[in-house]
Amino acid sequence: MIKRNDQPEGGGGGDGSERGFSLTELLIVVVIIGILALLALPRFLSVATRAKQTEAKLALRTLHTLQQAHLYEYDRYAPDAVALGFEQEPTVEDGGTSRYRVRVEQADGARYVAVAEAVVDFDDDGVYDVWAVDETGRVVHRQPD
Repeated sequence: MIKRNDQPEGGGGGDGSERGFSLTELLIVVVIIGILALLALPRFLSVATRAKQTEAKLALRTLHTLQQAHLYEYDRYAPDAVALGFEQEPTVEDGGTSRYRVRVEQADGARYVAVAEAVVDFDDDGVYDVWAVDETGRVVHRQPD
């Protein structure tokens, strides 16, 4: 085995032939990574918003189940969530974690409509997310954020 001792300490020959990446190559890699991140960001934000909307859907399904039980017992729908025993989680405005305020919008003997209104503007466009459920149990997206 032949050992080379003719190179100065630190590798390279000292003649400018050191191996490595140039500043231009590194900048190109950084730009490509930035472009890929920008392409992925809208998709990630969409997934995050859908995850937050799950809170509204679950709350409305729970409220619907309580309304059905109230209808079977009293032959009419309850006029408000408190009469159903529905406990609203404190919203982020009140120091809690809930992003939606749930309420019964309209109720009578045969019909009801309950809504979950966002208290947070998820994409800062001035439009707040609104979901609704009626006596059929169908949860609909009334106003997308």
